[in-house]
Amino acid sequence: MSTPIDEVRRKGRERLNSGLLDRLQQSRGRVERVNPPQSEGHLSRLTGLTLEAEGLRLPIGGRALIHGENGDTVPAEVVGFQNERTFLMPEEIAAGLTPGARIEPLDNQRQIPVGEGLLGRVIDANGQPLDGKGPIRTHDFGLLAGRPINPLQRAPVREPLDVGIRAINGLLSVGRGQRLGLFAGSGVGKSVLLGMMTRNTTADVIVVGLIGERGREVNEFIHEILDEESRTRTVVVAVPADQSPLLRQHGAWVATAVAEHFRDQGLHVLLLMDSLTRFAQGAREIAMAIGEPPASKGYAASVFARLPQLVERAGNGDVGGGSITAFYTVLAEGDDQNDPIVDAARAILDGHVVLSREVAETGRYPAIDVGASVSRVMSSLISPEHERAARRFRGLSATYMQNRDLIAVGAYRKGADPHLDEAVAMHERLEAYLAQGRDEAVGFDRARDDLLALVGGAA
Repeated sequence: MSTPIDEVRRKGRERLNSGLLDRLQQSRGRVERVNPPQSEGHLSRLTGLTLEAEGLRLPIGGRALIHGENGDTVPAEVVGFQNERTFLMPEEIAAGLTPGARIEPLDNQRQIPVGEGLLGRVIDANGQPLDGKGPIRTHDFGLLAGRPINPLQRAPVREPLDVGIRAINGLLSVGRGQRLGLFAGSGVGKSVLLGMMTRNTTADVIVVGLIGERGREVNEFIHEILDEESRTRTVVVAVPADQSPLLRQHGAWVATAVAEHFRDQGLHVLLLMDSLTRFAQGAREIAMAIGEPPASKGYAASVFARLPQLVERAGNGDVGGGSITAFYTVLAEGDDQNDPIVDAARAILDGHVVLSREVAETGRYPAIDVGASVSRVMSSLISPEHERAARRFRGLSATYMQNRDLIAVGAYRKGADPHLDEAVAMHERLEAYLAQGRDEAVGFDRARDDLLALVGGAA
């Protein structure tokens, strides 16, 4: 028969064993979180942009630090391997490296700052500030790879997003969570159009990725195109053209990861990526450096696999959550709309807006070619009356363009074709609808009402 003293001793042993078990589990958790030891390697070859290492065992995407002869270090990332050789690409200029340079493995988890502390800031491809306003003040960090979403759990695109551009709101209506391309050659107003969207959109947060652009354009976009009000809700990720192709890739991933964080908070995000072409060119440079054979116009097959990996991260989140509405600018080299990147982007996006050099030369801005542009979800966003008006506008515009040469040489005779007569009579008013001043904002409701007043809702 146990005594009270025996009962006290038993409970004491139970508490002691429980405490020991808790401490043992905590110690086991700390041990499991420790990265396994990784052997250092040495630099055996440097060819172009590619570094070859021996003795290094890191996965694709793993990071390492290369120690130069004069004490400088160069960060690099693993981009491939063959047998016992590991291929790395430096994130910076590989100056001061010598044969046999020591390569130190780093933590493979690349984390970037996210959250409200980024609003109004300009960061680089590593999430570090570029604007001289001090460190980023945030306790939230995200992974470069992001979080995959089951496509069956995404909310459908059903609500329009006001981007402040009359031609887009009225004729190419954009939905929250839609992903569109902005196709254009150089110098036809892509950056100005993006700036107009950042100032006039009703999105909660704007994330701008300036990938592979000239440093001068980056500075002008931030200080001249953005105004004070829009800057307070904008995050800019800037990776100029002189950065390595690896960082140009990372810049696009970082901008997307920042947008994903705000979407997960239930906010509506407008993601503007300038440009998808520079992202693809960075992937092409990496693929060529490690010896991947080209498939089309110098682009390797892996480049066309990376495009949907980036684009599919935008869009709506779970039902009732936030959204990422994305515009990706695509540089049509030589104004070629059949460029391989243009063609690939057209296939994976939910529509595209084409900026025409021919239209820009007439002095009309934004130089949107309505006939060559399309929004694939527009019919799910607008009323039947609005849809009929947009269809009629496009029909009148297309009729005039098809007969423009006849009109120019005087071969047009009024009365021969009533539909053409109407298109000729309304041409100037149609062009006036498409034109918009750089500092003018035209909301969705106004764009729709102006369209209905101009052409009505008849089919």
